[in-house]
Amino acid sequence: MHIEPGIVDGAKMALAVATAAGAGAYTLKLAWTDAKARGVAPLAVRSALAALGTFVFFEVLPHFAVGVSEVHFILATTLFLILGAAPAAIGLALGLLVQGAFFAPSDLPMFFVNVTTLLVPLFATLALARRVIPRDVAYVDLEYGQVLKLSLAYQGGVVAWVAFWVLYGQGVGAETMASVATFGAAYMLVVLIEPVVDLGALALAKRFRSARGSGALSTRLYSPA
Repeated sequence: MHIEPGIVDGAKMALAVATAAGAGAYTLKLAWTDAKARGVAPLAVRSALAALGTFVFFEVLPHFAVGVSEVHFILATTLFLILGAAPAAIGLALGLLVQGAFFAPSDLPMFFVNVTTLLVPLFATLALARRVIPRDVAYVDLEYGQVLKLSLAYQGGVVAWVAFWVLYGQGVGAETMASVATFGAAYMLVVLIEPVVDLGALALAKRFRSARGSGALSTRLYSPA
């Protein structure tokens, strides 16, 4: 979902800075709550794992340019379910920053745009999870339909933000709309894959219930809310 440099620029970038700052502030709130509940060290470990996962998802897994952006297997819902919301948010931002700083410097000018696009849908997915997943159900016991809803929420949010940034930066036109539609159609194909990956990761975690209480995994993974 890396939006190409130049799509948003100049004075219009101020909105991206503002939205990224808001996402960063909410990330800090989640991190503070997590750290109070479990400690700073476990949060740091899970955040580092999420950052490593994000880097692998962006750089190692297949990705290709479509329309106005690139299609990546971000697997943010996997990070969220296994590691927790705060580590997932921190890891997505750090992974994006590391990639831009060391491997794709042309993406750095779009960092605020891209980090908003990654994090805000994650927060929406967290809110949805609180509504659709019963409090007495651990994440390892989720069913396909529940995981699919989370994936649709995240990927749909990414597509919506990409569309917003492109239309905001480039204006509404036939060619722009066609590029956005092409990207959206391709990106939503990720929804066919992500729930299967999520369920596979949850099934693996379920086989290792001895890891319950590990600082490297989300508490919600094995325990009801």
